Amino acid sequence: MGLIRMAILGGLGYFGYKKYQESQNTSPAAFDEDQTGTVRNAGADQMRDKPKNWTKTDEELDESFPASDPPANY
Repeated sequence: MGLIRMAILGGLGYFGYKKYQESQNTSPAAFDEDQTGTVRNAGADQMRDKPKNWTKTDEELDESFPASDPPANY
């Protein structure tokens, strides 16, 4: 009887974990879901997880990355 309960609980756990994995977003955090290619466009609207606060400085830094010279007005 205990073995049957463990098998049922194990099966429920397995299917629950599979559903959990399917619900997770698998795209990289830097890329928007609709973005194609391997280079992300600049701007908060191109990110998968949109930031709550996005300043002009954030925008300029995002536009300059990965350049070696960051904007000088921050």
